[in-house]
Amino acid sequence: MNNYTVSPKLKYISFGLIAIGVIALGIGFSTEVDRTWANVLLNSYYFLSLAVGASFFLAIQYITQSGWSAMFKRIPEAMGTFIPVAAILLLLFLVLGSHSVYHWTHAEEVAKDELLKHKEPYLNLTFMIIRYIVFVGSWILLAFMLRKYSLKEDEVGGLVYFKKSEFLSKIFIFVLAFTFTLATIDWVMSVNPHWFSTLFSAKNFMSAFYHGAATITLIAILLNRNGNLPLLNKYHLHDFSKYMFMLSIIYGYLWYSQYFLIWYANIPEETVYYTTLMQGGWKSLFIADIAINWAFPFLFLMLNAIAKNPKALMFTAIVLFIGQWIDLYLQIMPGSTGVNVIGFVEIGSFFGFLGLFMFVVSRSLSKAPIVPKNHPYLQESIKHKLH
Repeated sequence: MNNYTVSPKLKYISFGLIAIGVIALGIGFSTEVDRTWANVLLNSYYFLSLAVGASFFLAIQYITQSGWSAMFKRIPEAMGTFIPVAAILLLLFLVLGSHSVYHWTHAEEVAKDELLKHKEPYLNLTFMIIRYIVFVGSWILLAFMLRKYSLKEDEVGGLVYFKKSEFLSKIFIFVLAFTFTLATIDWVMSVNPHWFSTLFSAKNFMSAFYHGAATITLIAILLNRNGNLPLLNKYHLHDFSKYMFMLSIIYGYLWYSQYFLIWYANIPEETVYYTTLMQGGWKSLFIADIAINWAFPFLFLMLNAIAKNPKALMFTAIVLFIGQWIDLYLQIMPGSTGVNVIGFVEIGSFFGFLGLFMFVVSRSLSKAPIVPKNHPYLQESIKHKLH
């Protein structure tokens, strides 16, 4: 029996945030079209990456046959249902707004730029949309199948649908790793079409997994505070914190590796990317990026008392939520609009997408039992303790 319903208060908050987003985008489109489309790309990719990261988290739990997380798998399933919504918004951007962000969509610029001419067979809007349909279509299909098997498992029990989910997850992680890498090159790195980094996509994929796991942690704690996951204990929290701690190290390693290799090689066409970020109004955000996404969680979660404290983990997840936005802001804005002012358009549009994300995920959570009653590892999850 389902034990979660979307409260009227949450609905009002979600719709209020969506209204703020609509107003911000409306003002933006009437004043600064290019800047507004850049924010649509930023927020569409941001929340899509959270949904993809959560789906990857879910697949990993199946493959490793993790018992501790069985009680919480409805959360990444619900986050995965946001993929189609984000996909529609991102497609609207590609069709209607890509000319405002991507320099390579301007025929006159391509005609006088030898490098863009060389990349044109791959980097053109028609081929990008075809790739987009293949990439996003595969994510939607596989996430839908995992959700379907999970609900079937609730109905019939046994191991049949668990084994199907485990097998599908093995396919899913490879599909995600390959297609999300290419999608990141298409949608984000091509904002700077003269610059390339072999670590860029790996870092973004890891960031999606990292911040997706942090969002799952935040939602689990909020559900517990609401009385929907009363069996969440300090040992579960410790495992969630270990995910964030571990992934913060990998994120920091990839961030540093990309920066250090470019700095050490000192090749002008590569260093220009960081030269921009380390000057003017971008510098403070550049420092905040690595401080928030690596240094803070690495040092903060090292303490056992904090790693098992729900308020501390909530705070960490919220900080990382902001950190992911800063990271993507630095990847998109300097190369697209060059605007380094965070104003109402940026804040308002983010709130609008956040409200939509909250509504879709909470509605999805209300459509199925919050705890998967027939999961083979449910009792292990309920009785979970550190050994």
